[in-house]
Amino acid sequence: MPRKKSARDAAPPAGKTRRAAGRRAGKANPARPPGDFRPVSRELRAFAMGLPGATEDFPWGDRVAKVNGKVFVFLGLDPVPGGPIGLSVKLPDSHEEALDLPFTKPTAYGLGKSGWVTATFQPGQEPPVEILKTWIAKSYRAIAPKKLVAKMESSDG
Repeated sequence: MPRKKSARDAAPPAGKTRRAAGRRAGKANPARPPGDFRPVSRELRAFAMGLPGATEDFPWGDRVAKVNGKVFVFLGLDPVPGGPIGLSVKLPDSHEEALDLPFTKPTAYGLGKSGWVTATFQPGQEPPVEILKTWIAKSYRAIAPKKLVAKMESSDG
């Protein structure tokens, strides 16, 4: 005998959709072991290093990506299982909107006054990787010479 549909099985109200499992904002990704941000760190690093003229450096022991000798993203220390992950980017045109998010704050050492934003995630939280990549690209555009930005944008299309 077929099972009757419960209210939970019904379609969501108009204008509302269900999110796919594991896609809820702030919830851990079931494909990644809980508290292990190493895959996220590798993905963000690879994205930053794939931008034209990007180089990697380790001032103060932290991983940074630079273009033309200037930092465009602070990637911090490599995350350890059970530890947090964070990054800092320069968002001159959108830092105020970014700071409305619960996982962000102005970057320390006075950098926040210049539009730098730090995002930090604790174990159990799911970093919004696509948003973070967008921020890295925006930070790159703010720091890189126009010639390299043009090269980046021509390879996007």
